[in-house]
Amino acid sequence: MLAEEQGVVIDFLSRPESYGETGPVERVETHISHLFLIGGRVFKLKKAVKFPYLDFSTLDLRRRYCEAELELNRRTAPDIYRRVVPVIDEGGGTLALNGEGKPVEWLVEMTRFDQGGILERVAARGEMDRALLENLAARIVDFHTGAEVRKDRGGAAGLGGIVENNARCFADWGADIFDPALIARVTEGSRRALAACAAVLDQRQAAGLVRHCHGDMHLGNIVVLDGRPTLFDCIEFSDAIACIDVLYDLAFLLMDLDHRHRRREAALVFNRYMDLTGDVGGLAALPLMLSVRAGVRAHVGAAAAAQLEEGARRDEAVATAQGYLEHAAQYLEPSPPRLIAVGGLSGSGKSRLARTLSPLVGGAPGALVSRSDAIRKRLAGVGLTDRLGAEYYTKESSLRVYATMFDEARIALAAGHSAIVDAVFADPAERAQAARLAGELGVPFSGLWVEAPVSVMEERVTRRKGNASDAGVDVLRKQLTYDLGAIDWSRIDSAGPKKDTLDAARALLGV
Repeated sequence: MLAEEQGVVIDFLSRPESYGETGPVERVETHISHLFLIGGRVFKLKKAVKFPYLDFSTLDLRRRYCEAELELNRRTAPDIYRRVVPVIDEGGGTLALNGEGKPVEWLVEMTRFDQGGILERVAARGEMDRALLENLAARIVDFHTGAEVRKDRGGAAGLGGIVENNARCFADWGADIFDPALIARVTEGSRRALAACAAVLDQRQAAGLVRHCHGDMHLGNIVVLDGRPTLFDCIEFSDAIACIDVLYDLAFLLMDLDHRHRRREAALVFNRYMDLTGDVGGLAALPLMLSVRAGVRAHVGAAAAAQLEEGARRDEAVATAQGYLEHAAQYLEPSPPRLIAVGGLSGSGKSRLARTLSPLVGGAPGALVSRSDAIRKRLAGVGLTDRLGAEYYTKESSLRVYATMFDEARIALAAGHSAIVDAVFADPAERAQAARLAGELGVPFSGLWVEAPVSVMEERVTRRKGNASDAGVDVLRKQLTYDLGAIDWSRIDSAGPKKDTLDAARALLGV
């Protein structure tokens, strides 16, 4: 069928009796699909369209991609994706779901869920709290860890193909929407950035970090079900788009949050992902990945706008697409990196401060926070909130943790990404090492020493829940006996409101 010939099927699917229901049927349209919502079910019809990145132009292709959509989305959302259903011509132009006859269309049947749980709506309500975001990051890590390795995809060639596809799509769908000078700025800037990080991309490909990912992981494709963030609606129609570097998969979500003025949330997801994986080796490519993701959103938005009639909806779609292209250009010009060290005894509030400073430092999605507590758990091969025994807190163990922390910061800074190192830093030699690292790399350094009255710190460590730190009151009291030496870092009193602590740090850092 040609696109205009799908009208008969659309009319059939718009009637409740077609499903043996009394209705009503709700319809949602995207630039590539029609969705029909009735009762507890959703039926998805792929439009008979062809774009440079997608081909649903034949019935056989639509059947094949319905089957792929079902299989791939069951990796993350088995409770949503039910089956593939044919629309049958029973003769004389009478259509039916399933039954005997010739298939004239194919549908994906899904379980209907509360649209209010989709993260773009949760974000609009201001309800994306830290626990939800960190849970989301953990779910993504689990998905990436189990995803099929694809060494035949990705690398510099794979990302380069997407850069060039973006350029073609800007020309095909954005000629009347985008500023030609901005298109050229993004395209040429992307090519330069690709050349600069090509070796990193190829190394990651060889290391097995290119996998069969989600491919379209933005807020509109994540829903909270039974309190758990669930990925759905992954890319089924293109291995080139879905079989990608895991960091590029994550970059879509980070870009989407940032574009919605949610950099705090983007930083939380980014840093929890790094807490769990330690995958800092791709940070040199992250600005390009963010830019390419924004570019994809721009030309997809332009294509969608082209299908709308003149009016307010089209004007809004055009403005949104233009905004994404502006962001695509900005990501290619990140801020210069800097190193910040945040130290203090257990319960001083240093980790909270490091976390809240991250989105305020450097470019998107915020500074890397390399945290000793998280690194210790990762090196031990346990979960962030699993408790470790005394054997993991020996001098030898701590030396390994600090070495890893500084290595991660070094990699980030060398890649042009700002870093925050978060640890007790009780030993003057450790504090000196942080400053020395910044000097070796020629980046600005700031050291912050966070402190509070003993009673406040004791109360904080006592009421901790779900925290990566194992330190309790006994550990704090032991730390209080340490000879800290001369502390030449800027001191911050964290005993008062959180905002006062943050404001003091921002004043010292100039952010």
